[in-house]
Amino acid sequence: MSGCDFDIVIPTVGRLSLSALLNSLEHSTGDPPGRMWIVNDDPGSPVLPLLPQGGRLAGRTTVLSGRGLGPAAARNVGWRASTASWVAFLDDDVLVPQDWLERLAGDLNVGLSVGAVQGKVRVPRPVGRRPTDWERNTIGLENARFATADMAYRRRVLEEIGGFDERFPRAYREDADLALRCMDAGYAITTGSRWVLHPVRNANRRVSLSVQRGNADDALMNALHGTDWRSRAGAQKGSRRRHVVVTGLGLASLTAAGIGARTAAGAGAAAWAALTADFARKRIAPGPRTADEVATMIATSIALPPLATLHWLLGIRRARRLLRAAATPPKAVFVDRDGTLILDVPYNGDPDLVKPMPGARNAIRRLREASIPLAVISNQSGVARGLISLDQVAAVNERVERELGPLGLWFICPHGADESCGCRKPAPGLLLEAACALKVPASQCAFIGDIGSDVEAARAAGVRPILVPTPVTRSEEIRNADEVAPDLEAAVDLLLAPQVKRGRPRWRLL
Repeated sequence: MSGCDFDIVIPTVGRLSLSALLNSLEHSTGDPPGRMWIVNDDPGSPVLPLLPQGGRLAGRTTVLSGRGLGPAAARNVGWRASTASWVAFLDDDVLVPQDWLERLAGDLNVGLSVGAVQGKVRVPRPVGRRPTDWERNTIGLENARFATADMAYRRRVLEEIGGFDERFPRAYREDADLALRCMDAGYAITTGSRWVLHPVRNANRRVSLSVQRGNADDALMNALHGTDWRSRAGAQKGSRRRHVVVTGLGLASLTAAGIGARTAAGAGAAAWAALTADFARKRIAPGPRTADEVATMIATSIALPPLATLHWLLGIRRARRLLRAAATPPKAVFVDRDGTLILDVPYNGDPDLVKPMPGARNAIRRLREASIPLAVISNQSGVARGLISLDQVAAVNERVERELGPLGLWFICPHGADESCGCRKPAPGLLLEAACALKVPASQCAFIGDIGSDVEAARAAGVRPILVPTPVTRSEEIRNADEVAPDLEAAVDLLLAPQVKRGRPRWRLL
């Protein structure tokens, strides 16, 4: 295949900006992509009305369903569907100029040592005034390295390094992580001649606070790539040290006041106020200085340091947990039945309705080949309700094993939700019983399920939980999960092929 053989992947949550992007692509000169993959990561936001209804892109465009796991997982869905030599990633809130496709084809004619080619990002400036804090944040994308707003990777490189790390749940740092792994694998990343326009999205007054969640992703970057990752990724240093100091002063002042140490409390409060005022001044000075912007900067400058520090500390805790879990493969793997191994047919007593989930056969085969003991953990409250019998449950289980092969031990809870048993998930009883039967410590086991009660049962038993969402999985269950995989095969990837971190992680606060 030639260097110009490429597909385009666009993750989206159904924003109206997607329609504008697709329209700009339709009018871009040069050869169209082989395929354009739109990954809808928000099932509640239909994207069909936003797609081209005619023209050369209409017949080349396919909509894929994401799992609501964030842009990293959505991009993985897209590039894994592609068979092209190159995959060009675009964000759904950019616009391409008329010659973008033509320039992209030229950018991809590079040597085999190049694993990725980045496009440039241009951000329009406000007319007649200085940019706001949020607008300056967006303008910073012009100097960002490896931004997936416009980034093309060789598909074989993505396969080699495993694609995007789905442990990054936001549109933040997942691009730098992928680029560092690409370069660590020996490939160069170059900058092409193409560019995209990135308009500033509308945002509320609290946007600078919501982006502080990214501090948790910085903690994971430290763990995976060492504390020098910023210099290698060309990322700005940030203000974490200052935020920690300001937060510490505020807490010390409150503590001193609480024990009646007025002098210490006053000194701490004065230092906190001075640093907070200086922080607000530095954010206000380059902006438009309107009353609304000044008020917003003052309010958020007070809240931002403790919020950033909190997310950093939570990120350290999460990164530690993820790395401990990924250090070695589990000694045993427990799997939920309905919605995880097979399609969920409520209260199914008919073996003929058994249908394996996509990829389930291969995932279970890989676990068997790795000599990892298996067990199936399943709630079957239909027995208590009189909707199915234990014989029917056994017949369905037998068909499951005919479809997927031996699954080891089976542990079934036949009780109803009102019976207060210790075996119905989210209670840990069945998981602890399985670990005991397999003579494996619960802490060295993993449990793969599709809903929050599976995660809760695993946590209660001290077992590593991995959530594989389905359309019935609630969004809050996904947000609260320790680890999330888009399908059963990806969950097995997490268990059998943990990512190797670069260097030695350091967990210092600053």
